[in-house]
Amino acid sequence: MPSFQHVIADPDPLGWWSAHRGASPVIGTAIHNGHHLRSDLEDLMTLNSDERLREEDPFTEFFIRDLPNRIVFHRSRFEVDLNRARDNAIYFRPEQAWGLEVWRDQLPDTAIATSLHVHDAYYAMLEAYLGGIEQQYGAFVLLDIHSYNHRRNGAEAPELAFDKAPQINIGTSSMDREHWAPVLDPFMDQLRDFEFRGEPMDVRENIAFQGKGEQTRFVHERFPKTGCAIAIEFKKFFMDEWTGEPDIEALQALRRMIRLSVPVLEQSLRGLS
Repeated sequence: MPSFQHVIADPDPLGWWSAHRGASPVIGTAIHNGHHLRSDLEDLMTLNSDERLREEDPFTEFFIRDLPNRIVFHRSRFEVDLNRARDNAIYFRPEQAWGLEVWRDQLPDTAIATSLHVHDAYYAMLEAYLGGIEQQYGAFVLLDIHSYNHRRNGAEAPELAFDKAPQINIGTSSMDREHWAPVLDPFMDQLRDFEFRGEPMDVRENIAFQGKGEQTRFVHERFPKTGCAIAIEFKKFFMDEWTGEPDIEALQALRRMIRLSVPVLEQSLRGLS
């Protein structure tokens, strides 16, 4: 059984992201995994580390660690949120950030420009990265991995009702669902067939989220017939969302489940051609 140190990423605090490239048309991303905050923002932010972590997606990097193609963003979403459009990528108001007052005062224009530059640079990198895979394989699948809280009212409060909170939510609103059905449906079936602690995984489509994030939108706009971006939201049953303590056995299982999905996706992509 790995220790806590083995399941967390320890990137260079100055790095924006890590990108690995290998021999596969399947890519995993963890763009809300990051926790680092730029030094010039630290004194301006009202939130402490634990408050930020609760809304970030820790351990999602661990889920995709076996994929030869993977991109992990190391900055906190409270610095800049890559899964929102550029004009909404910084949380200026509480209604943009789960009711949280993020900043002590108005952000300086230079700080805003620096954060938005990272947003611009990420999407320029992503387009080039995906373009290379498209050129090599003709089509690709991007697994856009996230997680969500299900005990928002407190550590001891009841969790979200079952009908509103699947273990795995697949968001598909921005994709051509009919075009990508031969890829998406076998993938979802494979996830549902995966057993964890004697139970099949609860996988449902567009229940808690509909996949309206910027990254999936961007992929489907730039690669409408060759890029399938699947927004995957894991309910935080693999950790305590209030303490940050991981369930190592659950993390290992979910990592294995994602690894086993790669040959299924690769076979489906070959069937498209």
